[in-house]
Amino acid sequence: MKTKDEIFPVEIYSGSIWEAEMVKSLLENAEIETFLQDENTGTLAPWYTAGGGAGSVKVVVSNLDFEKAKLIVEEYEKNNRNP
Repeated sequence: MKTKDEIFPVEIYSGSIWEAEMVKSLLENAEIETFLQDENTGTLAPWYTAGGGAGSVKVVVSNLDFEKAKLIVEEYEKNNRNP
């Protein structure tokens, strides 16, 4: 069981390597440390990745930054919706 003072990684976004890199950049510009998970699959086989699906690249942040990161990701997703 996790205590309230424990720091642990949380997935904040998943998508193609290009989307994940964009979100990572936005978060880092807001001074939120991030890392990508499964980025090799997204780089070597981009046709295999699907947002939230099999092979997607995940953007991971600290649980301490989750709420701030969530707002940035929501804004990114709102701005990238297809009309």
